[in-house]
Amino acid sequence: MKIIVLGAGQVGSSIAEYLSREGNDITVVDTDQERLTEMQNRIDLRTVHGNASYPSVLIRAGANDADMVVALTNSDEINMVACQVCHSIFHTPMKIARVREAEYVSYPEMFESEHMPIDVIISPEQLVTNHIQRLIEYTGALQVMDFAHGKAQLVTVIADEDGPLIGHQLRELHDLMPENVDTRVAAIFRDNQAVFPAGDTVIMKGDMVFFLAAKRHIRTIMQTLRHSEKPANKIILAGGGNIGFNLAKALESAHSVKVIEYNKKRARHIAEELDRALVIKGDCTSEELLMEENIDQADIFCALTNDDQANLLSALMAKKLGANKVLTLINKHNYAQLIEQGTIDIAISPHQITIGGLLAHVRKGNMARVHSLRQGAAEAIEVIIYGDSSTSKVIGKQLQNINLPPGTTIGGIIRNGKVLMAHRDVIVENEDHMILFVTDKRNINDIERLLQVSPSYL
Repeated sequence: MKIIVLGAGQVGSSIAEYLSREGNDITVVDTDQERLTEMQNRIDLRTVHGNASYPSVLIRAGANDADMVVALTNSDEINMVACQVCHSIFHTPMKIARVREAEYVSYPEMFESEHMPIDVIISPEQLVTNHIQRLIEYTGALQVMDFAHGKAQLVTVIADEDGPLIGHQLRELHDLMPENVDTRVAAIFRDNQAVFPAGDTVIMKGDMVFFLAAKRHIRTIMQTLRHSEKPANKIILAGGGNIGFNLAKALESAHSVKVIEYNKKRARHIAEELDRALVIKGDCTSEELLMEENIDQADIFCALTNDDQANLLSALMAKKLGANKVLTLINKHNYAQLIEQGTIDIAISPHQITIGGLLAHVRKGNMARVHSLRQGAAEAIEVIIYGDSSTSKVIGKQLQNINLPPGTTIGGIIRNGKVLMAHRDVIVENEDHMILFVTDKRNINDIERLLQVSPSYL
């Protein structure tokens, strides 16, 4: 596909690199020539210097025959206008825009085709808020990913030393579960290396285990893999920006929530908007303030400011002072790699979450959901299977007879709202939602070719 990426920031450059490596024709537009030069030296793509919403710049970028434009500049307004220009002048088939400002996102009717013709709106703040909310719901998880509109979930946990599964083979998993609870281990990482989840694979202390199950069974399965952890009640959020405010709003009815916000005006505003959450005006890196707010009694501390250093410092301090679990937003990729699985329990990368939200829309085929995992090293994918036995390479076959690319496993299938684990004798049918785990992303194109329907299928 011919794709124009507007904006060469963290998300723009990352998505351009992903798509270029998957064989797409990529052009990146940005006003920062130095950044464009660095990208062109590193990635096989074209660059255009200029304002992303100007028709003349878009013409130079190849908008006349582009299949898709992905607007990821730092300005919501430029992203929206660029999509409007691409629609009105160039008739671009697919237009995707990142829109951060809640004032815009709160009015989805703005983005209908007769007004602001954007096919897909990506709201990073909402994606990150949802991600953190799921982590708070399952306090023992490192990641929680929804598939098929939440009917199935892929959950990441660290197997602790006293977990009932330690020392057992995966084929024994069914015997350890309560009756009618079914799950599938989609992948295991041990010492940062992928371990193929075969029946005779033994789970060891410290393994990072990815398991898929129906949402209603997740809590039961987590108790099988590790110690039962009490639900989080007392939550402290550092930062009252869009993510902190939205998260407080979502949690305050069922949890005891405190928000620490440094800016006096912002603190007053969110205090007026929240119903039950307590807002404290102060510095989240202040040891004195954290102690005054009983950080040692907090079940979860979330560092959600726009400053990586403030997030890192406040999270480390909160853990030192006794917070049970700490989560922090980290925008710099090298920071996230440095601290994850250290003193801080979970490092959250907003741009990796955003990329996952984008990939399902920009890739070929029938991908319904893509989750970027392990700082982009792996992916969990939901693909809708269409066709029949003559137009599809997988329909009518048992899962054990599908020749998957290396580093790829099938976790399960959602069929007519029912979650089916990927047992060897399950037969693939038309309109199945297939959940795959991919540890070698070089094989994404092979996966797409394997699962795509023949052009003759109507």
